[in-house]
Amino acid sequence: MLRAHSFLSTWTQKRSMKWLGILGLVALSECLVIIPLTKMKTMRETLREKNLLTNFLLNNNDDRSQNVAHDPKLSLHPLRNYLDLAYVGNISIGTPPQQFKVVFDTGSADLWVPSTYCDSVPCYTHNVFNPHVSTTFRLSGMPVDLTYGSGRMVGFLGYDTVRIGKLVDVVQPFALSKSQFGMEDAPFDGILGLGYRSLAIQGTTPVFDNLKRRGVISQPVFAFYLSTQKENGSMLMLGGVDHRYHKGKLQWIPVSQPHYWQITMNRITMNGVVFGCFRGCQAILDTGTSLVLGPSRLVTAIQMLISASPVGHEYAVSCSYVARLPTIIFSINGNDYPLPPQAYIRKNLRGQCFSNFGGGTENMSHSETWILGDVFLRLYFSVYDRGNNRVGLAPAV
Repeated sequence: MLRAHSFLSTWTQKRSMKWLGILGLVALSECLVIIPLTKMKTMRETLREKNLLTNFLLNNNDDRSQNVAHDPKLSLHPLRNYLDLAYVGNISIGTPPQQFKVVFDTGSADLWVPSTYCDSVPCYTHNVFNPHVSTTFRLSGMPVDLTYGSGRMVGFLGYDTVRIGKLVDVVQPFALSKSQFGMEDAPFDGILGLGYRSLAIQGTTPVFDNLKRRGVISQPVFAFYLSTQKENGSMLMLGGVDHRYHKGKLQWIPVSQPHYWQITMNRITMNGVVFGCFRGCQAILDTGTSLVLGPSRLVTAIQMLISASPVGHEYAVSCSYVARLPTIIFSINGNDYPLPPQAYIRKNLRGQCFSNFGGGTENMSHSETWILGDVFLRLYFSVYDRGNNRVGLAPAV
């Protein structure tokens, strides 16, 4: 979910979106932590099923997370799943802990949640943080104004204890919203960014940077496994990699610009014909974006090639035609990453089929740039190595 000062996208183009503590208690041998993620509905589906989010939150305010010790080095954190395109997980902030559902977002670097000071409509349908009941809260007071493709939040900066599973980070800077715009039906409370520090609010340190700086995790690495079809099973791994979630060896790709998780892509082909990234281009791995996004003119060409027709802000495809559509191949660092039609076409609850491609990246860069969101990352297990500034990809199990 790229911050909108760099990239603009609408809710219809992005996921229902554009979202410590005693350190000595965390033993080094237990520093690989797996956080299961919840797959949520897209904003399109949520809007078509009014009150779905509200009813869900009213009926599921209890904390269902728990640690399951299948392996002494792993902490499993079971969460609910909305069976669609957005992935979220639980965290807590404060003492005693206050629970929030957040997007773990590689396209941004700030942590923010709604607060009791917020009087906007979105704050009435989401969990809000009450700083007055947290004994570890510290006020900064610095104003914060963050804009995403999913909307905007305006608030102020504070510090408190943040818990992700069994990982505990103290005096973590985070933003508390006072006003929110465009997020009324968002299936998450806030966002926890996992991008580089240069993306964060000036003068603050992102959560992951604090975890590695304080030695809470043994390795400066995290990884995502985004499940397909299944309600549960999606995982965020912090401090290491569980190799059971991918097939074959990880293929490592250097980060071309350590700001976003940005890499160099060689070309994009369909039926052996290059139709994008002709002379090489840039790609950003973004767990906060549900689609594959690219320059509008090239995405429009893709829609034509797959016989997709505009329906409002989306492109519809005949469901009976999907099996005959070509595989699209992304070539990165000398390796091919196929994207079959079953991945780039989705069927909604009404049985209609839509393209999972969107345009608009020309707004963020003069050079050709693609955003590889969840459509791509469900197929390929992804590892983010801050120690070596590289990304690892392998087919997901």
